[in-house]
Amino acid sequence: MELKLHQFDLPLKHTFTITHESRDVQPTLIVELTWHGKSGFGEATETPYYGVTMEKMVAQVESIRHLLPHDILPHPTDFWKMLSKTLLDDHPFALCALDVAYWDLWGKTHDKPLYEIWGLDISKNPITDYTIGMDTLEKMVAKMREMPFPLYKVKLGTDDDLEIVEALRKETDAVFRVDANTAWTPEQTIYFAPELEKLGVEFIEQPLKADNWEGMRKVFKESVLPIIADESCILEEDVAKCAGFFHGVNIKLMKCGGLSPALRMIKEAKSLGLKVMVGCMTESTIGCSAIAHLLPLLDYVDMDGCLLVDDQISRGITIDYGTVSYAKAAGTGAELIRK
Repeated sequence: MELKLHQFDLPLKHTFTITHESRDVQPTLIVELTWHGKSGFGEATETPYYGVTMEKMVAQVESIRHLLPHDILPHPTDFWKMLSKTLLDDHPFALCALDVAYWDLWGKTHDKPLYEIWGLDISKNPITDYTIGMDTLEKMVAKMREMPFPLYKVKLGTDDDLEIVEALRKETDAVFRVDANTAWTPEQTIYFAPELEKLGVEFIEQPLKADNWEGMRKVFKESVLPIIADESCILEEDVAKCAGFFHGVNIKLMKCGGLSPALRMIKEAKSLGLKVMVGCMTESTIGCSAIAHLLPLLDYVDMDGCLLVDDQISRGITIDYGTVSYAKAAGTGAELIRK
């Protein structure tokens, strides 16, 4: 098996701001695995908030080059288990890129899209939201007008959060989701929830600090809106912790280590009665195409990363007014068009 690494700086269409950071460019690493003329692609983005740098990811991938199969292809779950012994101790972004690339390759060698390999029905897939990052109110409104959508995810964490949602509501009848990115207190969350519900908000994502479990217990009991875990649900072992504290979990492939653990996390979350969402990390179409194959298993999805960047490096899924369409190709359907 041949391994190639491709590094790109993806320009963002707008400065992307959340409570943790602002950025205008998204560095991304594309992993390419080639076997008998077929290539699979996976992706991981540099994310300073989690201590994930390009140099670290490249070093991690290079450290397992000698472990790549030569004679036969093991099943992707076995491939993940083998690599996870080396790569799971640190933030598993590089492990995700390798896992997704391998699943893509597996699908291409079997000439089937992943959803078909997994036996999933794509006829009732949920639509994706479009994210409005923190900005001046005028610019947030301009972003909505630029991208008319039936569903928006609004990033909050300011002193004027309620006023922002009220102002945005005047511009559209779309459904809102709000993501406070750990910026609120329990009291704020409980106070905001009924007002946000009146404004057409579907749920609140990660209002409290990730380790504020006592606060989340109170919010879980008293909030009139569902609460979805993000920073509190990173790895597989976090799913069970969220039961009784959150109404659902947001699983991100890069944070958990790829499609293999995500499939297990989805199954466990459902067994615990939790709603399931999968989110993105401002990746290109390669990363978003992998997420798309999980859609039949999800209640909610936030996979607009490829719409937030100027993606001139890849193609695969397309998104039209929230509806995701698959490429007519095997694996994830993604392709790197600039190397």
